Amino acid sequence: MPRRIPSLMLSALLMANTAGPPELRVAAVTDGATLLLEDGRSLRLAGIEPAAPPMGAEPGDHWPLAEAARQALTELAVGQRLTVRGEARTDRHGRLLAQLVRGDGLWLQGELLARGLARVHTRPDARALAREMLAAEAGARAAERGIWRTRAYALRAADPEALRRDRDSFQIVEGRVLRVSKAGGDAYLDFGEDWRTDVTVHIGRAAFPAFVAAGIDPLSYEGRVVRVRGWVGLRAGPLIEATHPEQIERLDGPGPSAPTASRAAVPPPERPADEDGE
Repeated sequence: MPRRIPSLMLSALLMANTAGPPELRVAAVTDGATLLLEDGRSLRLAGIEPAAPPMGAEPGDHWPLAEAARQALTELAVGQRLTVRGEARTDRHGRLLAQLVRGDGLWLQGELLARGLARVHTRPDARALAREMLAAEAGARAAERGIWRTRAYALRAADPEALRRDRDSFQIVEGRVLRVSKAGGDAYLDFGEDWRTDVTVHIGRAAFPAFVAAGIDPLSYEGRVVRVRGWVGLRAGPLIEATHPEQIERLDGPGPSAPTASRAAVPPPERPADEDGE
């Protein structure tokens, strides 16, 4: 016969099995993606880049829709019962990084994206719900809501001179990949004839397992029109580091590609200390 579990222990086990995820309470909102919780912790909404001034902006500089994004998040989160959707992580700043849902079922990231007050900005450790977030962003962009009415956040063409001016900022860039080459275990997606000056997406060897797991061979991007999002650095020409496949969206089928050209491995650009614009 099995031993009987003491009634208090049994009650505790039942409560542990039936209790939902812990609720979070928000004391304040500091920007369009950052919450200060009542328990003193800071929480960053995972997977999005809100309307906000770029790095290097002077304090007090007005930036399109940055205050609107903060006010919208305040309206959505303060005084509400919030729970984490999926897994929460801690980022390098010591903040929680999570997807959040209100007690009434409203998903905060999805709502901000749908209102046009944020862009999708996934990271290797914050890739959950990427497909759903990209769909919400696409809907707002098609309807020209919020940031999609302004040039400050507009999609960028893969134009090297224009992207040089966007150095050290998060951007979404579209263009046709002229060729894909490999060197030193890395892959390079080149958008022009001369990789020394043109726009390039770099996929480092450390990122390859994520692409393989998604069933993607970087060579398959050759000749395709893609949309890539990430931090614009400068090494030779403008360069975006792709650390996970959700950063690159295919927009059409393959087209004519240029002959594969050999290239020496080029180190990825150095990132600013706060590369996520946070």
